[in-house]
Amino acid sequence: ARILVLSDRDSTEELAPIPSLLMTAAVHHHLIREKTRTQVGLVIESGDAREVHHMALLVGYGAGAINPYLAFEAIEDMISEGRLTGIDAHKAVKNYIKAAGKGVLKVMSKMGISTVASYTGAQVFEAIGLGRELVDEYFTGTVSRLGGVGLDVLAAEVASRHATAYPANPALRAHRSIELGGEYQWRREGEYHLFNPETVFKLQHASRAKRYDVFKEYTRLVDDQSSRLATLRGLFRFKEGARPPVPIEEVEPVGEIVKRFATGAMSYGSISKEAHETLAIAMNRIGGKSNTGEGGEDADRYTPDENGDLRRSAIKQVASARFGVTSEYLVNADDLQIKMAQGAKPGEGGQLPGHKVYPWIAKTRHSTPGVGLISPPPHHDIYSIEDLKQLIHDLKNSNPRARVHVKLVAEVGVGTVAAGVSKAHADVVLISGHDGGTGASPLTSLKHAGAPWELGLAETQQTLLVNRLRDRIVVQVDGQLKTGRDVMIAALLGAEEFGFATAPLVVSGCVMMRVCHLDTCPVGVATQNPELRKRFSGKPEFVVTFFEYIAEEVREHLAALGFRSIADAVGHAEVLDPTAAVETWKAPHLDHSQR
Repeated sequence: ARILVLSDRDSTEELAPIPSLLMTAAVHHHLIREKTRTQVGLVIESGDAREVHHMALLVGYGAGAINPYLAFEAIEDMISEGRLTGIDAHKAVKNYIKAAGKGVLKVMSKMGISTVASYTGAQVFEAIGLGRELVDEYFTGTVSRLGGVGLDVLAAEVASRHATAYPANPALRAHRSIELGGEYQWRREGEYHLFNPETVFKLQHASRAKRYDVFKEYTRLVDDQSSRLATLRGLFRFKEGARPPVPIEEVEPVGEIVKRFATGAMSYGSISKEAHETLAIAMNRIGGKSNTGEGGEDADRYTPDENGDLRRSAIKQVASARFGVTSEYLVNADDLQIKMAQGAKPGEGGQLPGHKVYPWIAKTRHSTPGVGLISPPPHHDIYSIEDLKQLIHDLKNSNPRARVHVKLVAEVGVGTVAAGVSKAHADVVLISGHDGGTGASPLTSLKHAGAPWELGLAETQQTLLVNRLRDRIVVQVDGQLKTGRDVMIAALLGAEEFGFATAPLVVSGCVMMRVCHLDTCPVGVATQNPELRKRFSGKPEFVVTFFEYIAEEVREHLAALGFRSIADAVGHAEVLDPTAAVETWKAPHLDHSQR
């Protein structure tokens, strides 16, 4: 045979379907081991493939063609029931195929691959939560740093889904037990989100009313993530008896801790003038650092206001498109940040839709109003570590007083890159986690690109130590830091500075509508529309309160763990205990030994 068709169409009440990715990868690698892979093509006929990421995985593990028959049937069903109007079934299915194809092309583009022939079987993925025995047998060559579940757990999951589809009592109506989703947007009965209506309300109330007791309620809700298994750090517990505690009076004050905080790189253009300046004023008041993002900065912000406030961002970002980068911009910085990639969407450049490029945005970015702006994914003058070293050298000459950052994504191998950054004489390396990113990031990137900062940070710390480079560079981390506990775990894993982006925006009024790219933000945070901007309710005082409360909570953790300062705690991963995490049927399989 020249073509093998792997199908799950014949699954019945007695026969559960094998997951299509496992089936594809198993056959693909078996044929490779038998040295017959080039003799046949694989066609996958599957009911569980429906999203772009599913297609990208199947092709990446050897599929030559995919028939997502259940997705087609679902579309046809919606047409016949009148839930999709103004289009016939044939056109709707055609649109779905086109969208899925474009999505896979986007993934190929992010990975630097230009042909499907090169992408098929390329396995450009990292497994998170799959056991090494399973990976070695069926996904041979794929990186799995954490270890995780084996075939037994996958089989149990299949059996559970199958039992839902075929209940013992047909009157129970299986569709009522189906998961509702809520993966991207919060839903009451859907997937758990750390920022949900309750946590958003408590955070905004605490920072605006200056209620530390309400802030503690917010952090309790977020830190209770172990039972929700929402993050990797949620699996850790502090070993509070490992060191003798110290009186909190002996711990470094809030005023010193907040100097280690920075806001994330959110550009003027992606967020409103009011939101951008609010963050800058707040960070300048407490001695922290705000970040311009890649959209430049108005020159009138370089001089203090009459009341003494300074709207100038301390960190000026230099991204691939160099939007707004001028000599004046570079010299008005305390830190200069080279953005090699973005945590939430590595392999993609920043994008500002044309309808958000108002005249005042175009002026700052030195571009044309109404024309969309896209940063190239790579820097076109950086193709080696030597090229990066040259840019670092140039920036240091443009502003000798400024520290130079290099922003990297927490993916496998980031430690080696961080070592190179250190040797290139950068002052700071930023490890950016996959959780971060604006609501404007593409959905496939939000969920399926990058890796948790816990993995990237631990790898960076260990690689720098092994190569005796740790004392030559400052390590910063960002990616959905929300509480003092998050900061404490980051410090114990090796971070010295900490970036916050989503949380300060929530404090400033963001309600997580995820319409940042549409210019319709109802609270005036992520819009340039003059009428919507009038609704912005944030004040620098709210952001200052938030960071002071985070610092106070960090002090409490430092005292309980026996440290007198963050500097003392950096890198002491031995006081983290993964074995004390809440027991689930999956968590015990993880290997935390690399922390």
